[in-house]
Amino acid sequence: MSRPAYPEFKPVGLEDQDVFRQYLEASPSEVCELDFANIFIWKDSEHPRWTVLNGSLCVLVEPDFEDPYVLPPVGGERVPETVATCLRHAPRLSRVPDSFVERHGAGFKVEEDPGNFDYIYARQELAELKGKKYDGKRNRIRKFETTFAHQFQYHPLTREDVPGCFRLLEDWFEEKRNGDPYMRAERTAILQALASFERIGLKGGVVKVGGRVEAFTMGGRLTSDMAVIPIEIANPGLVGLAQWINREFVGRECGGFAFINREQDMNVEGLRKAKLSYQPVRLVKKFNIRP
Repeated sequence: MSRPAYPEFKPVGLEDQDVFRQYLEASPSEVCELDFANIFIWKDSEHPRWTVLNGSLCVLVEPDFEDPYVLPPVGGERVPETVATCLRHAPRLSRVPDSFVERHGAGFKVEEDPGNFDYIYARQELAELKGKKYDGKRNRIRKFETTFAHQFQYHPLTREDVPGCFRLLEDWFEEKRNGDPYMRAERTAILQALASFERIGLKGGVVKVGGRVEAFTMGGRLTSDMAVIPIEIANPGLVGLAQWINREFVGRECGGFAFINREQDMNVEGLRKAKLSYQPVRLVKKFNIRP
């Protein structure tokens, strides 16, 4: 497939997957947004378009719910020149890791973006939840297992599970309905992931209680030693279910990885508290770069 050359931009489609993977495997990043599956599932609300400039893969993102930005260019030469050109199309580069800032940030305005820092965990810790610091998680898991003994089962996500996942998703968002454009976009992204997970390299896990889907999650490869888990939906009325599927999915489906990226907290206090409670080993810092 021909690659768009700057100044031509092409909307991101499934047919672009191989090109993106070539660039991202040659220049791997722990930033959760620098992943084809992530870019693809958000395409209906973030409207990503891409081009190749000075040998770099450049992705322009124009979301419905925040100002436009360009992801950090991947690969290529004359990167500061490429950054300057990208900044003619959007007011900022965003989701920029500190390694990129150190190499190419001179001469630009650089600002931290804490709400987009990614939380990184040791896979083995999430799969085992050993020690006093995880007492609360284990207690909730025991409550779930005791309350629903012999009624629940886990299995990898299959195409046959998708209608049940759709139903749970609609119930979950109905409870949270508040007109927030980001929430609408998140719902659309999860629907896209469910529609295309096999084709974009995502694995999933499902928990059924009494034969009904009550939780599902999805994740995939980010780097050679890190998986990313962008989606986890659990019926909030079933105490301990969210902790149970979190542990089981990491233990059963992510065994080839040392680390798990569970993405950002978006400056939401409750989300930050929940992510910190799982004891991240570090954060992936991200920055905005402006002219």
